[in-house]
Order: sequence, then C-alpha cells, then structure tokens
Amino acid sequence: MGKGKVYLVGAGPGDIGLLTVKGMKCLQKAEVVVYDFHLNAQVLNYINSDAEFIYAGKRGGHHTMTQDEINDVLVQKAKEGKLICRLKGGDPFVFGRGGEEAVVLAEHGISFEVVPGVSSAVAAPAYAGIPLTHRLYSSSFAIIPGYEDTTKEESSIDWAKLATGVGTLVVLMAVKNLELLVKRLIENGRSPETPVAIVRWGTRPDQKTVVSTLKDIVLAAKEKEIRPPAVVVIGEVVKLRDTLKWYETKPMFGHRVLVTREHSTGFEALEELGAEVIEFPTIAIAAPEKYDDLDRAIEKIGSYTWIIFTSANGVRYFLKRFFEKDNDIRDLKGIKICAIGPKTAAEVGKYGMRVDLVPEEFRAEGLVEAFCREHGAKGMELKGMKFLLPRAEVAREVFPRKVRELGGEIDLPVTYRAVKPELHGKRLKRFLKEGRITIATFTSAATFTNFLEMVGDDALEFLKDVSIAAIGPVTAKAIEKAGLRADIMPVEATVEAMVEEIIRRKAVKES
Repeated sequence: MGKGKVYLVGAGPGDIGLLTVKGMKCLQKAEVVVYDFHLNAQVLNYINSDAEFIYAGKRGGHHTMTQDEINDVLVQKAKEGKLICRLKGGDPFVFGRGGEEAVVLAEHGISFEVVPGVSSAVAAPAYAGIPLTHRLYSSSFAIIPGYEDTTKEESSIDWAKLATGVGTLVVLMAVKNLELLVKRLIENGRSPETPVAIVRWGTRPDQKTVVSTLKDIVLAAKEKEIRPPAVVVIGEVVKLRDTLKWYETKPMFGHRVLVTREHSTGFEALEELGAEVIEFPTIAIAAPEKYDDLDRAIEKIGSYTWIIFTSANGVRYFLKRFFEKDNDIRDLKGIKICAIGPKTAAEVGKYGMRVDLVPEEFRAEGLVEAFCREHGAKGMELKGMKFLLPRAEVAREVFPRKVRELGGEIDLPVTYRAVKPELHGKRLKRFLKEGRITIATFTSAATFTNFLEMVGDDALEFLKDVSIAAIGPVTAKAIEKAGLRADIMPVEATVEAMVEEIIRRKAVKES
C-alpha cells in the first residue's frame, strides 16, 4: 500500500469558533486522528465517525504517549496508506513540537502539510482585552517558553536583551516557574512596576484573569490559586485591559450549556452572549429499518388529498426515499401540503414546494377544523379525504384516531426513527464531575432517558447541581420522575423559546 499523508493541524486555544476552515476540512476527511488533551471537546464532533481516534495528550504532567511513540504512530499509520490528522492545541509550530514531528515525517519520506492554528499566545490576551501591540504602549512583542529552568547556567534565552529590548513579553507554560521568571526579568533591568496579567484557560468559559505588577504577580497568582494552563503577559499594554475587556463582561460568560440533541442549531444566541455550547447528542435520526409501508405510500402518492409533515426530519427523510424511488417533484402535483410550524414549512420550501396550511402546533381538534375549512366541509366531516402522515417510529395516535372517527383515511408510514448514538462520554463525565457544566438542556423525554443510560450510574448525581432546562411538560415529567427538577421551561415548546427562557433566567438574573 502506498504512503499516506499527515496533516499537522492547530485546533486553536479552546473557543470552537477559532478552529480554521482548513483545519475543519482536514478533520472531516481524516481516517486517523491523533489528538492532544488541550482541545475543546467539541472539535472531536467534526471527525468522521469511522475514523480511528488515538489520544496522545498530557494532563498534569502525565504523558499518555511519549513524543517518540507519537512519532512512531504517525509514521506507521502513514505507511499503511492512511490519511492522518495530527490535532494539536493552539498552533502546531508554536511550542507544540509540531516541528519535531514534521522532521520525522520528512526523514521517512512521508507527505505532510501544516495547518496553522490560533495560538493561545495571541488569543488569550485578546480575550482578556489586552492587545499585544499598541501604537502608544508597545510596537514589539516576543513569545517565550516559561517551562525552561531559568536558573540553569546555559539558558537558550538571552535575558539581558529580552528583559528590556521587547515591549511586550508573552510567556507560555510559566505558572510553575513564575517566581524565577520574575526574578530573572527584574535582575536584567525590567521595572518591578511593569504591569502583568495572567490569563488562565483563555477563550473558554473558565477564563480567569489576574492583573498585578511584576513585583507582586507571584503573590497575586497564589492568592487567586492560578494553575496551568495559563498565559503570562508582561508590558504596558496590560493597562488597556480595564478599557478593552469584552469577553468576561458578556451576560452569559462562565456558562457551559449542554445540548443533548443532534445539532446545536437554535442555541447560537447563547454563544453570542458568552456561553459555550457543549454538544452531546443522546438521540440521532436514522432511516427506518424497513421501507415497506413508506414505499407502498409512495407508489400510490397520487391518491392522497393531503401530505402532513410534522417536522423537518419528516420532510427530509420522506423526500429522500421519494426521489430514490425514481420520482420527481412533479409527481406531487395536486396534493395539498400541511407543515406543522414555520420551521417545517421552511424545510418544505427548500424543495421548491408551496405549503397550503401551517398550523402553529400539532393539535388534533385544531387540525381537523383547519382541514374542514380548507375543503368547505359542513361541520366536522372528513369523509372522502385521504391523508399521508410520514412520521417517526414512535408517535402519538390522537390525530390519526380523530381522522378515522370523522370518516377520513390516513396512512402512517414510518419515515425515520430516533436511535441512541454510540458516543464516548468520558470527557463529558469529567466536566460534569468538576462542575464545569452549568445548564443542561433536554428537548424530549428520550434525550433525557438516553442521557442517563449513556452517562451511567452517576448521571443523576452529576445533574443535581446543574440547572436543567426542559422544552415542555412531557420532558419535564420524565425529569421529575427520575427525582430531579426542571428549573427552566418555556411556555412554547420550541428550542428558540427555551433559549429565550434560559437567557431571561440566567443572563438577566446575574447581570
């Protein structure tokens, strides 16, 4: 088999929005992903589910794999002809050992590309409101490692020149060596009154910023219990933080919101207000196991008076099968279309079809009345009408029963089904255990019950100190049955309404 290829990809400092478009594309086509610890867990959601995941991270000084072992894996997988994404926090060539890995690949004649990432060296100060350069304060900056032993005789850093020769100093991985770093800078002429900021977990909801002077920063860091990972910024530009800080002042800064549906569409308003959305879908939508009923309905499609779509999923999966059976959109001519809610109607519109009826909610009595009005029927009479309702595998029977009671006919082919995804919840469990999830959202009873099964025995204990948002009373009832309480529930059972209620209850209360 021919040699594969390795993409050395920088995943950015933490905020998922800082992952580059090219980095995303590399992730999506990779067959093997070798990834580090300091990544936003959401990055892994973009990886092909069939890809091989290899964890090579380091936490608290503990190496899961040595650098030599990582190099060997990259070479071995490439020689197997695989497309590999070496996913690293920040930028692979800024203290990321990406250069060492690239040299090994070059020595073995393996093709590689480097996809730069946003380094924490520039991102963390920016999210703390500190520009590294400013015309009135500093026209130069330098990035140096803080893990080097500053007491050793043969340092690779020229402290005498660096201490006063550069306007802004950015020091990475410096917390453990902070006292020696300060000592060396002051000894070499940097003013003890120089402003200093330490930004921990920059660009994330956990971001914490401590500001002091060079002579007092060690004490300030101890008092605020600053631990790695953190970025140290030294220079006059730190004075601008009071004016320019923007991230930590957002109304929902500090909140991590757990989303248990398949996509986080609709939750963007929370991100705009400073929250981080964590996707952990506990339900996935899939095609039905058998198409028999749906195929029979499609074969006699011209016999129906109405097609009723109750969700965007119903639209997509019905039309997908419809086209697979060698039909085109003209075969639906003459059939009226009902779409429950504006979102479902919008999905129908994407296929160039006009919707005849858009009720706001799926209520049996209201729908029957609407259909009778559309056909000028006297009273509640559906005789002669034939309905097609492509629906989920599990659905309520109230409306179909009502149609039949009033003389109508209705076919209910299973068009899609909800399944429980195969996801590894290790990182989510750690976030819950450490109290780093503040709000958990559930958009159906199934998303909640599946969550309990997927997280395991500790799930209920993890949720005790988390604000729980339920989309409606059925979901809230499932949560209460498990011994918990839904703290947040909108009047209208939509994602948008739930998000608005979260904002009202959290952002307003804490402002």
